[in-house]
Amino acid sequence: MNAKRRRGRRDDGSGRRARTGAVVATLAAALSVSLFGCTGTEPGPDETSTSAAESGTSYFTGLPARQGPVLAVKIDNVRAARPHTGLGAADIVYVEQVESGLSRILAVFSSRLPPQIGPVRSARESDLELLRQFGRPALAYSGAQSALRPLIKSAPVAALPQGEAPDAYVRSGDRSAPHNLYLRPERALAAARDVSDASDIGMRFGAAPGGGRPLEEHTVRYPSARYTFSWSPEQKRWLVAMDGSAARTTDGGRLEASTVVVQHTEVRPSSFRDRSGSVSPYTETVGSGTALVLRDGRAYDARWQRASAEGDTVFTDAAGDRLDFAPGQVWVLLTGR
Repeated sequence: MNAKRRRGRRDDGSGRRARTGAVVATLAAALSVSLFGCTGTEPGPDETSTSAAESGTSYFTGLPARQGPVLAVKIDNVRAARPHTGLGAADIVYVEQVESGLSRILAVFSSRLPPQIGPVRSARESDLELLRQFGRPALAYSGAQSALRPLIKSAPVAALPQGEAPDAYVRSGDRSAPHNLYLRPERALAAARDVSDASDIGMRFGAAPGGGRPLEEHTVRYPSARYTFSWSPEQKRWLVAMDGSAARTTDGGRLEASTVVVQHTEVRPSSFRDRSGSVSPYTETVGSGTALVLRDGRAYDARWQRASAEGDTVFTDAAGDRLDFAPGQVWVLLTGR
């Protein structure tokens, strides 16, 4: 596995001098750059990808971008929390099951930072394992139950709950709590220390592979939530709907995905419960299993593998070759087998 690069005041494990907090200012200046493009041929499953870094291409989207610090934000997703803000700027959008069969979003930002992101909600145990592949990312969340806090403290994340970075959060007056807490990402990263830059987590981007089957629409169901992705030939994107309604943002219009990954994994009860006593699910993201990859109006049967918490997640086709994603925002829906 590639070493995950970090930013801060000290050298990382590879001996390279990590960048200082000036990254935040330069990253903000880069927001005005339009993001277009794709990558060429990608290496096989056991090879190291250096083409992204050499060509100035995002490891997370396959589009031109600097390899900026990684910021993960836990985002509310019940009806009262919609429409979201800033979600269209995320590189990767993970969807996880939480209590009572509902879903919650863990959005990963690096290429672009919107002015605000939210609404922000509490972290879950599963987030810590999922984020290990990013090195030491910043994790913004509204809070966590007391029993989970020691695990967050010992995890390789730069934890940024509201209580520890108050200047990075703001309450909106047009919604009721707890659905009105928003993150100012530049302030959040300014408060973080030793945050990893974007690095290879196993994704590959390129031209559409052969095979697959035509698909106009696909719905992913959780016990109390559902997501529908409809292919738009005009926009060449999957249009996102949540619980039967078109998913929109307050700052960017309709939510669209270039690639959708339905990753089948083990979802089991954890040892944690929410305030009402409901058991919190734990979503396993280390191991292997099947997946369905949607891109360019077609569906591809795939397999995923992640050998360790620090390892990359590799997606392959039936022949065992890396399956290229379409350049752009990636949605990964983690569902039970």
